[in-house]
Amino acid sequence: MEPLRTHQGLVYPLNRTNVDTDQIIPKQFLKRISRQGFGQFLFYNWRYDENDQLKTDFSLNHPKYKNASILVAGDNFGCGSSREHAPWALQDFGFKVIIAPSFADIFYNNCTKNGILPVKLSENEVQKLIDHATATNYTLTVDLEMKTVYDSQGFKANFNLADYPREMLLNGWDEISVTLNYADKIEQFEAQHVVY
Repeated sequence: MEPLRTHQGLVYPLNRTNVDTDQIIPKQFLKRISRQGFGQFLFYNWRYDENDQLKTDFSLNHPKYKNASILVAGDNFGCGSSREHAPWALQDFGFKVIIAPSFADIFYNNCTKNGILPVKLSENEVQKLIDHATATNYTLTVDLEMKTVYDSQGFKANFNLADYPREMLLNGWDEISVTLNYADKIEQFEAQHVVY
């Protein structure tokens, strides 16, 4: 994974609550054997019609949000099943940060393990971001080192993230990378405990 320290990006507002993982990536697209290629199916039932054509009335299909890398959504984002494909689809589409008042616990953890920064802000703060991003092309900066979100118009908010997932994101580590940091100690242990 790539280290995520400070990210500045275009904001996409998804003004919906209780967005579940089946809405993020429907079950019929879970057959791939790698993490890549899921982005094209992100929010499939909202983005496409029955003829697999992009709907013009779903906001993410608007050219205004083509390069959005920060998603701002309502309460309880990522609820439903625990499928890890949901953050894979979001990341493959181009999202690096997701901001919401709350997240489903498993989805939140899956994000941090897959290089996406989930940021919890208050409902009032999230609504301000949604309003700005709906009205105009809106850019935010998310600073993981300082644990702040800010724009060029005076908005600034702090967020919390536990030390372990924060360190993983800052360094671009997944759990295998963390284990490999102890490769020397693992080899020493194995050498001392060889069973013949």
